[in-house]
Amino acid sequence: MTQQPIDGAALLAEVEAFHRRFNVFPREAAYVAVALWDAHAHLLDAFDSTPRLAFLSPEPGSGKSRALEVVETLVPRPMLAVNARAAALFRSVSDPAGRPTILFDEIDTVFGPKAGDNEELRGFLNAGHRRSGVTYRCVGDGGNQTVVEFPSYTAVAVAGLGGLPDTITTRSVIIRMRRRARNEHVEPFRARLHEAEGNQLRDRLAQWADQVREDISGRWPQMPEGVTDRPADVWEPLLSVADAAGGDWPERARAACVELVNAARADDKGSIGIRLLTDLRDHVLAGIDRMPTVAVLDRLCALDEAPWADMSGRPLDSRGLAKMLGEYMTIDNAPVKARNIKTAGSVLKGYYAADLQDAWDRYCPPPLQKSATSATSATAQVSGLEKVAEDLFTSAT
Repeated sequence: MTQQPIDGAALLAEVEAFHRRFNVFPREAAYVAVALWDAHAHLLDAFDSTPRLAFLSPEPGSGKSRALEVVETLVPRPMLAVNARAAALFRSVSDPAGRPTILFDEIDTVFGPKAGDNEELRGFLNAGHRRSGVTYRCVGDGGNQTVVEFPSYTAVAVAGLGGLPDTITTRSVIIRMRRRARNEHVEPFRARLHEAEGNQLRDRLAQWADQVREDISGRWPQMPEGVTDRPADVWEPLLSVADAAGGDWPERARAACVELVNAARADDKGSIGIRLLTDLRDHVLAGIDRMPTVAVLDRLCALDEAPWADMSGRPLDSRGLAKMLGEYMTIDNAPVKARNIKTAGSVLKGYYAADLQDAWDRYCPPPLQKSATSATSATAQVSGLEKVAEDLFTSAT
């Protein structure tokens, strides 16, 4: 008996509505992204990569675990993995019965500040982002061991407090959860009542996936302007699902993609080195072609919500600044170093914007928009800053 085609757009709308009954997400784009992620988990073999889905919040009671519970009812072979070890996870992916969808609650206990590095688990999560990802382990007894290749490719959703390691964050769709306001109401989720409803949607998602798998395997979705590199890898499977579903999903998916990618960029401080480069470009050397080191440090340490005034209990000093900037290269492929700057009555060591330009272009996010007035004002401050630098230098010596 031929199975009737399933309307993908209508089915995704039902999945989205199911989430809306029990979850309050911080933005409309999150409902779109999560519904597409649920569907993509049924189609992993049609993609080259799978994005991680991360529900994160600064405080408990923000609905992270509830979101993961609802996802659990909608994805194939869900596997709850609280404090699971990497060895158990990569062996589960090799299960002949089929790969699981790993749902990792309380991920902050694994990667939080008191949890240690957990490099093995981090490596598993990173490798499993790509279909070609594998984990190598020695199997056998004593000296009779052989290297065995375990596939790592599988869908993973996590929930936790705080953040994630950068290598996982850049492979994830990030949903920044928050506590419900008094005027935000959801239906209480009762597993005995609602799990069966979610499972019915899951089964229909699996049937729809079988109908569109071949079509999706040949799709290369058009990315929104400005979405490239790793964000494009993250969103390509989700946009492919939206295009296969049709209706208004292709348009909604691309709008959600742009919104969440831009939100991630705004939240992303990058590595401490990229944070330093960005602060130098946007707040210290903005419109200024050179500045003595003492003035650079003074302005860095004065920045609100920046780490430079308290680097492990001490403010950033000239040695630390030189070490961090020395990791980056000038356009002439020489390490960035402090050079002589002639001031009114002396010569001080300092940094030139031209030496940092190549690193700014290669590593930093798009610059903050500055008005012509602010740039002119910044340029006018050069002589004053050099006077401040001389005063600081004199007092230090």
